[in-house]
Amino acid sequence: MRAVLLILILVIVAAIAAVATGFLNVTQTQPAQVPNIEATRGGVAAQGGQAPKFDVQTGGIAIGTQEREVKLPSINVVPAGERATADARARQQQPQQPQQPQQPQQEPAQRDVPSTDATQR
Repeated sequence: MRAVLLILILVIVAAIAAVATGFLNVTQTQPAQVPNIEATRGGVAAQGGQAPKFDVQTGGIAIGTQEREVKLPSINVVPAGERATADARARQQQPQQPQQPQQPQQEPAQRDVPSTDATQR
């Protein structure tokens, strides 16, 4: 029962969102009229009413294609014996980035460690 109620609420919220965003446009083209009923001694006489009519227009989804240029990587198959020369050629073709000078590594700070030598006491 809860699942049915939840689905019904979701459908109502989706319909409200569709109308609010303009994706769904509902206009009434013919109003409703109730039937005319007369009760007489011999029975009941009814003249038909009319149901309302609505014009519903929905938005559309356009699907199309475009031409785009996409760069793809090149794949070169090199036999095992020629691999070293192919690697060298690949390095030459890559743009060289300026290398930043390496900073000298700092030595770890020496800690004051108490000596265990008996002569330094």
